[in-house]
Amino acid sequence: MPHFPGLAALRVEPSLDLDRQELGQGLVAHNFTLVSQSHGLLANLNSAPGSLLTGPTNQDPAYFSLYHQPDLAIEENRVFRYSLIRPAGETPTQNLIIMVHGFNERGWAKYLPWAGQLVKRTGQAVLLFPMAFHMNRSPKLWNDPRAMKKVSSERQKLYPEVRLSTLSNAAISVRMHANPARFFWSGLVSYHDLLDLIRGLRAGQLPLVAPEAKLGFFAYSIGAFLAEIVFFANEEGLLSDARLVAFCGGPVFNRLSPVTKFIIDSEANDQLYSFLVERLESHQQTDPELSRFLADDSLAGRNFRCLLNNQVDRLYREERLRTLTKRVLALALTQDEVVPPAEIIATLRGGQGDLDLPVEVLDPPYPYRHEDPFPATGPHQAPAEAWLDKTFELAADFLA
Repeated sequence: MPHFPGLAALRVEPSLDLDRQELGQGLVAHNFTLVSQSHGLLANLNSAPGSLLTGPTNQDPAYFSLYHQPDLAIEENRVFRYSLIRPAGETPTQNLIIMVHGFNERGWAKYLPWAGQLVKRTGQAVLLFPMAFHMNRSPKLWNDPRAMKKVSSERQKLYPEVRLSTLSNAAISVRMHANPARFFWSGLVSYHDLLDLIRGLRAGQLPLVAPEAKLGFFAYSIGAFLAEIVFFANEEGLLSDARLVAFCGGPVFNRLSPVTKFIIDSEANDQLYSFLVERLESHQQTDPELSRFLADDSLAGRNFRCLLNNQVDRLYREERLRTLTKRVLALALTQDEVVPPAEIIATLRGGQGDLDLPVEVLDPPYPYRHEDPFPATGPHQAPAEAWLDKTFELAADFLA
């Protein structure tokens, strides 16, 4: 098995302000600007009945931003930068892998070694796609430890029963708790931004990647949820021949366990679960725009709905999964408690276990967590690096 120990040194935040950045190991990051054409969809958040909980009224910038600033006014989400990681040189690559990250992510550092592995093993370019209000598409204040520690402390006072409220998940928890419809509307913006990127590629607007490039996806955690929706919908046939590796992802929403120090706290999760799984139909009845965008004739909305509840829409969901036979590989981790392997298998193999979508369950012999499957420091660094190689050898072989 090829081994790429030098790629561990890539675990640094890319300099998105630069147009071109040498990463070492024969890799280069080219950074581009995208203006979201679907940003206006966020206006629907402000018109929804009872859209916001009442938050603190003081003028602390963090509180104001999280409770009172309209999503539509957050400029970082409308105009943002993204990276293309590729081999050094000027020859356009003939293939592109789009990497989609997890929920409540604020930086790309852990993903650069992953992207480097895929570039080295396939010779393809890897595009790091930031979902709406994640990564560099969120205000820097939301990633300020001091400000978020204050928000978390206030949150624990307001909700004494809250579990696992931390400075790391304070921003996303406040946002989802205050208005869980944000999960859908920001996801819909991400969906359309991703399709616009692919359309731009086909139109020759992505430098250093051939317009006819074969597409692959490496989607992690909630990124796999977005990727499934995009693949199910397959708008304009844009993904008819694309392949997908779902890493630590793939189940329907109600089979995830995202309450952790790094993802979301219990109060926010309860509100989000109630909105998406228990009361979505009643919300549609009181919110005409939500109803319109979730209707059967909306490709994004229809396929979003079928991935919310394992007890609902099973036949439709499995019909869509059958169209992806031999084009999806799921890689699960035994110790993953956020996205357990059994839940990935239950969704991707179907209720009768008759779907032919492979799920590889990997069992690294060191302690890890969903949010950090390959620890880059500490006593387990060497075996983690070996399993990083093993995992991405499987992914690269499938996407090559």
